[in-house]
Amino acid sequence: MDLAQTLKNDTSTQPIRCIDMHTTGEPTRIVYSGFPSLSGTLLEQRDQAIRKYDHVRRRLMLEPRGHDGMYGAIIRPETELVRSGEAHVGVLFIHNEGFSTMCGHATIALGRFLVDTHDLAVFLNGKRWKVMVPVTPDARKSDASRPVTFLSTPAFASAIQLKVPIPSEVRWPELGEKNSICLDVSYGGAFYAIVNADDLGLTNGLKDVDLDVATRCVQKLKPYLESRPEIKSAIQHPEDERLSFLYSVMIVDPNRGYKPDNVAGAETGLCYFAENQIDRSPTGSCVTARMALAYAKGLRPVGQRWAYNSIVSNHFGAGTFSAEIVGKTTIDGPDGSSIESVVVQVEGQAFYTGTSTFLVEDGDAMSSSGFTMNIVT
Repeated sequence: MDLAQTLKNDTSTQPIRCIDMHTTGEPTRIVYSGFPSLSGTLLEQRDQAIRKYDHVRRRLMLEPRGHDGMYGAIIRPETELVRSGEAHVGVLFIHNEGFSTMCGHATIALGRFLVDTHDLAVFLNGKRWKVMVPVTPDARKSDASRPVTFLSTPAFASAIQLKVPIPSEVRWPELGEKNSICLDVSYGGAFYAIVNADDLGLTNGLKDVDLDVATRCVQKLKPYLESRPEIKSAIQHPEDERLSFLYSVMIVDPNRGYKPDNVAGAETGLCYFAENQIDRSPTGSCVTARMALAYAKGLRPVGQRWAYNSIVSNHFGAGTFSAEIVGKTTIDGPDGSSIESVVVQVEGQAFYTGTSTFLVEDGDAMSSSGFTMNIVT
């Protein structure tokens, strides 16, 4: 018998089965079978996974099966919305540091996967979602040549042009003589601190950006921002405290970006999230957050299409995300007030890269929970 089939049929291990995809080069490892059982609401399942099975998350994301830039999506067939008929599948998003709350690039990849799979273990009750996936003329599978579109969670700007002092112990060389920066905070499924590249001292914007320089800056800036009272105030989600954390620092260059024909303008972003992980894609949830921010500033009307790039999409002239605001709504604030928010339609393309069945052999201590080189001693 072939070795691959032998390992696949080995009942002494619990194999985890995955489909790998990428969206503008950013990976999504879709875990559709073999993750330990979870129960309760989706956020309760997330809590259980963090508390009991983080070693499995590490096993899938880190070396030797993954790498420091890996991203994943764990299919959850049963959630409170599945039981109520409001959804047919749930997802937990994972990365090199832990679990996130929303991911646009992975949603685009999941859209294609959910159309193409016929596994009843994935869909207990059929298919329905707020993701629009083009299909081939025979309607048998997704059409890779056309973009997937999703509708965002209600998005809102929570702080505009905050002036944040930068003390000497936090400073980075490119900041020069400046003793403060201005940034915005906006929510698009997660909270983002959004700051222009030139405000950080990156005088050439994101053109030929030195990633070592940008990374050194964010390594100092993000933990400092998390300690600031004005940032803590801006990242309080009105519905659930588990959503109240600063997910990312997004460095933006509003003056540069590949521009397709059907959009009004373009810009570029460099997204740092988790443990200094760089998003290769334009970052779908931050595209949502940036659209909400531009709307709050009066820069982006409903229905105006805009292109969002990463440094990868600019390099290849492909992989751009486009977005437009398609609706306005309100959500209840913590003090009983209403928070004006927008619903954003985001589109992009994802592609399959492979399939995997992962297992752990007895005695394999180094790969049972994964590792990264920066923690090996």
